[in-house]
Amino acid sequence: MLTLFALLAGPAMAQTTLGADNEASNTSAEQPPSYSALADLLEDEQARQELIELLRHQASALPPALANELSPEAAAAGGNVSPEDVSLPRQLAELTSRTVSDVGGQLEQAVSIVGNLFTGQGGGTFNMADFTNAAINLGIVIIATFALFFTFRRLAKTLFTKLSAWSLAGGSLTPVLRLVLCVALATVVDVLLVALAYVGGNLIATFAVGEAGELSTRASLFLNAFLIIELLKAAVRMLFSSRYEGLRLLHISAQEASYWNRWIARLIGMVGYGLMVVVPLVNYYLAPTLGQAVGTFIMLLAFVYAVAVVLKNRVRLRDNLNLMGDRSTLMASRVSLHLFARTWHLFALLYFLMVFVLTLTRPGDALPFVLMATLKTLVAVVVGLLLSTFLTQTIGRRIQLSDDLRRKLPLLETRLNSYVPNALRVLRTIIVVAVIMVVLDAWGAFNLAAWYASERGANLVGNLISVAVILIVSLGVWLGLASLIEHKLNPETGDGEPSARAKTLLSLFRNALAIAMVTITGMIVLSEIGINIGPLIAGAGVLGLAIGFGAQKLVQDVITGVFIQVENAMNTGDVVTVGGVTGTAERLSIRSVGIRDLAGAYHIVPFSSVDTVSNYMREYGNHVGEYGIAYRENIDDAIAQLQLAFEDLKASTEHGHKLLADMTVAGVTALADSSVNIRVVIKTTPGDQWGVGRAYNRLVKMRFDSAGIEIPFPHTTLYFGQDKSGSAPPANLRIMQQDFTIDGSPAGQPKRAELEVDDRHRPRRGKSPSEQEAEHHKPDDEEV
Repeated sequence: MLTLFALLAGPAMAQTTLGADNEASNTSAEQPPSYSALADLLEDEQARQELIELLRHQASALPPALANELSPEAAAAGGNVSPEDVSLPRQLAELTSRTVSDVGGQLEQAVSIVGNLFTGQGGGTFNMADFTNAAINLGIVIIATFALFFTFRRLAKTLFTKLSAWSLAGGSLTPVLRLVLCVALATVVDVLLVALAYVGGNLIATFAVGEAGELSTRASLFLNAFLIIELLKAAVRMLFSSRYEGLRLLHISAQEASYWNRWIARLIGMVGYGLMVVVPLVNYYLAPTLGQAVGTFIMLLAFVYAVAVVLKNRVRLRDNLNLMGDRSTLMASRVSLHLFARTWHLFALLYFLMVFVLTLTRPGDALPFVLMATLKTLVAVVVGLLLSTFLTQTIGRRIQLSDDLRRKLPLLETRLNSYVPNALRVLRTIIVVAVIMVVLDAWGAFNLAAWYASERGANLVGNLISVAVILIVSLGVWLGLASLIEHKLNPETGDGEPSARAKTLLSLFRNALAIAMVTITGMIVLSEIGINIGPLIAGAGVLGLAIGFGAQKLVQDVITGVFIQVENAMNTGDVVTVGGVTGTAERLSIRSVGIRDLAGAYHIVPFSSVDTVSNYMREYGNHVGEYGIAYRENIDDAIAQLQLAFEDLKASTEHGHKLLADMTVAGVTALADSSVNIRVVIKTTPGDQWGVGRAYNRLVKMRFDSAGIEIPFPHTTLYFGQDKSGSAPPANLRIMQQDFTIDGSPAGQPKRAELEVDDRHRPRRGKSPSEQEAEHHKPDDEEV
């Protein structure tokens, strides 16, 4: 904001310098031009036009002494160095030395003039009575004008409060639009209040204080300064409204806003009233040289004040910038803010130093350029911030669809919300680039208008717009087709629950559509930005041919996969046997199938290795069971029990609805070694044959047990051998468990027991008398 104040210093300093030069030229002239000669000059149209051009040129040009301040000739003066060989550091050193000398000379002259005024030397006199009278009249105008202004603002306080409340709590518009609208209305009211106070001050100065109903020069200087300064303060209040939170453009706290508003207002008042009121009055009543010295002193105070404010807030603003960088979602913005947080005070000090030096040395041309560039920079940055905030509040919020649309397209809301952050990043990047281009154009580093008017600039802007339109159209087409597929797959919409074939084909079509859209969009974008895609397409064809020869298996996978899908050999969720692997098909792509077997292992089977696809989930399934009975059992009774078990299965609430037909008894399939096998077939819904079979096996076992039908199982006969006499040795049995005994002996003492050998395995022979006697004296079972 110091540049706004220095803007006031430029005309004042230039006016002082030019006034001194004009006074010197008038003094050195021998005879002033006559009024008749001036009248003749104005009557001549050509001469009048030349005079106007001369006056305009003199108004915009610097005095010769100041115009040559920065020239290499001035830097080379007094030495044997040619002007073109003078280095920039030496020029700056010469300029700094000359500036310090001029400031010191102005201070010496000011002290001398003030001394002469009070001592009466040098022909200067100071009329205290006239000064007192002029000061009283000016003070009355100042007090009346400010009293009117503060009264008007007091009356408008209620309006400002209502505008602030509506900006914070209104619900008809987005917050940033409400903020901009309320700030604009408040600024209009603020400008009207300044204008009313200005008009009231003019009326008081003309009819109450002025002489003979005329506005004095002193009052006119103050009132013009009041109008300009208060308008500047109104602009500052747009950014840093300390009392009304809803009328503050910058998103900062009330304490921060109050701090910056207070100090900037002081700086505006000091520099503005000093350069626009005090300096002209000193020039008029005292001496132009003294007025120039006073203006230099005011600018020096403003420069010291600005440096003090920068150094005082260096750490605090650094922390705030780092916090802003941490919250930024763009990597470039985050890095730039962190770097700027470390060096912002250096740029600020260098900027204020440049403005101060230009104010003293070149107020005619360089200073207005710097001030206008600063104003354009501030406007561009503020507009960029407001636009970014508006985008965040409009499209940055989470998109919420209606309940009906969310029910029909459950993935659309998630898909849209995933695109919004990326779109917001792109738009913010465009805003940052635009702000940078405007700032560079403001400082003369880049001619934005000429670049846009050139063929290259117009083509670049047109290409960017075309690329944006292509991307938006492609995204819209993808959203529409993906939503249509999602609509078809949703069982609550479309034609009800889609078939497994429809699910597989639509999923594959969606994947193929995504690949095609990305490829086509990429080609169109490359073509639009000026890249010839003909060689790219030819190279892709050659590369595809090379890949086709080198990756025949891959091509075979794809072709076989296409035919498998066309023939509807399997779908996701089917239980299949593919490539020797049996399990559930969890994933189907164009070149492979993912199988999850019963053990939980996941197999990826390429279609090139598939010779046969066995699908257990087509139309119906069969439970084929074979049940063996003992040879001594009746076959018809067993079949009857199998039928009863099937009737129990039909009555089951868990499996009854899975049966598609009555059970088929195929009959006896084999007379095995130890069993007679009977086969039955039960027709079930696809995929339920295994569950139905397990339930039926349970019921068959229960029925056979209740009917006393034996289900044979293998028997084992032990043979211990014979000695030469034909008798079998006793078999020794060792009991290893310590808590179990045969004859009630203490646990842990293994006993030997004799096992009876079946007589059927003994050789048939006659018994000896001793054997017959022993047979009569066999121990009973208890003794054994």
